[in-house]
Amino acid sequence: MADPQQVLSARVRDALGAAFGDGYADADPLIRPSSFADYQSNAALPLAKRLGRPPRDIAAEIIGRLDVSDIAAEPTVSGPGFVNFTLRPGWIAEATTGLLADPRLGTPLAASPRTVIVEYSSPNIAKEMHVGHLRSTIVGDAIARVTEFAGHHVIRDNHVGDWGTQFGMLIEYLFDIGEDAPEAQLLRTDPNAFYQSARVKFDTDAAFADRARERVVKLQAQDDPATQRLWEELMELSRQYLRNTYAALRVTLTDDDIRGESFYNDMLADVVADLEAMGLAVISDGALCVFPPGFTGRDGTQLPVIVRKRDGGYNYSTTDLATIRYRIDKLNADRAIYVVGSDQTLHFRMVFAVARLAGWLPETADFTHAQIGLVLGTDGQRLRTRSGDNVPLSDLLTEGIQRARAILDEVDRDEQDRGLDLDAIAQDIGIGAIKYADLSTARDSTYTFDWDRMISFRGDTGPYLQYATTRIRSIFRRAGIAETDVRGPIAVTEPAERELALKLLGFGAVVTQVVDTTEPHRLCGYLFEVASLFTAFYEQCPVLKADDDETRQSRLALCAAALRVLTAGLGLLGVPIPDRM
Repeated sequence: MADPQQVLSARVRDALGAAFGDGYADADPLIRPSSFADYQSNAALPLAKRLGRPPRDIAAEIIGRLDVSDIAAEPTVSGPGFVNFTLRPGWIAEATTGLLADPRLGTPLAASPRTVIVEYSSPNIAKEMHVGHLRSTIVGDAIARVTEFAGHHVIRDNHVGDWGTQFGMLIEYLFDIGEDAPEAQLLRTDPNAFYQSARVKFDTDAAFADRARERVVKLQAQDDPATQRLWEELMELSRQYLRNTYAALRVTLTDDDIRGESFYNDMLADVVADLEAMGLAVISDGALCVFPPGFTGRDGTQLPVIVRKRDGGYNYSTTDLATIRYRIDKLNADRAIYVVGSDQTLHFRMVFAVARLAGWLPETADFTHAQIGLVLGTDGQRLRTRSGDNVPLSDLLTEGIQRARAILDEVDRDEQDRGLDLDAIAQDIGIGAIKYADLSTARDSTYTFDWDRMISFRGDTGPYLQYATTRIRSIFRRAGIAETDVRGPIAVTEPAERELALKLLGFGAVVTQVVDTTEPHRLCGYLFEVASLFTAFYEQCPVLKADDDETRQSRLALCAAALRVLTAGLGLLGVPIPDRM
């Protein structure tokens, strides 16, 4: 076990049990990084009220029962009752050496693996993805990767919009203009332009709008072959587009992960019928509604969850309720993470409340909305084109790659680096810069999309971390050995070595924290600290020109451990890593 927090937690639990009885052995040791030492236990503070004693006295008794002499100096008490631990250099060195042989880098496998649904991306079919889809897609993918690495069974779910009014509109417009008309080809070349033309007609031609709504009924009834055929063609065009987009973004979603709104169509009538039978759904202003307690408008009236519209059609709420039932009953989900925009917060709170009222969502199931904030331009407004439209995602990715290539073209290269595939490297840097800029921001907050900052090779950016990995690899190329052949042992004699080694040992704790909180920015912040500490170590501790071979081998091993942590962490974030830059 290499993670200091895990080791210290186990030792403090033993001390709590020995000091206060078995009933206290399961108390949270509350191990945290410390400004007074390496780590501290805050366990004495919450125990003070429970035991009716001063927290410093409790801390002293914990120390009296602690057995940490093999890993730390004598613990001390500070402040109101913090127990401080300063780890021994020898233990840090041995534990860091162990990372080189540990494929999990100190990350524990989940003791009780859960089935976890991660719903993310979820674009509308037959429309090009825009910048608004970026955050859900890459944050959700990072959450899925990290949760899977921790040992849980992850089911990726791309809950695409492939049903409803917009499809009636698109299909009816195709019938109107003819499938062979030049404008129909826009579905392959510029789907947004086709959608906008159909939308204009829908908004300005009442007869067309009525026919489009009738087309939705035919689509949902699945009894009109011509309507079904065109819908399936639209779906296939969109699947091809999504494959290409996800490949460019290095996202793990596949066709098999698409489970759109249409998938639940046959379940909707049962959802409504069951809600009625339970007496939860009532007619209100012509629509069938459920009024979950605790949700009121500004005027104090109860807010409804509409499950059947006045015209007899179903809506997002109906589909989301059917989705919950399916995930619980068929997929046996223990946890579901909805990586969706923050503007849907009230919707999900109310839908979850209805599902719990109906008994479809047990209290033991953890269904949460992982809120996603907006992407802003440098003007502080929502990121849009000059014409006011959403920025197409493809344009964003292309510009990122072009900017990265322009930077690479300015680099003076040694003879051995002049044959590099700069186009491929530019793709890694451009995509990595865009993804990391997003992931390094708390997912529920807005962030400013600033090209100059995100493409920079300095500061907390994707290119900086990518460069850190290529810099370490260059050390091994110059040494004439592969980083995988280094075994150590690692010695910790200099402060910069100690700081870097200690930070590397925290990888597992950070991964576990990201799984629990669904907050990938915590891993980003950790990796930036690792890269910064490696830079300080490299500047202060000669590696290839070390004074003796033993020190050289130790520092090469520390370089290898840092490289493994950085590449593993960036891999969990889905950030590509070029071998050279």
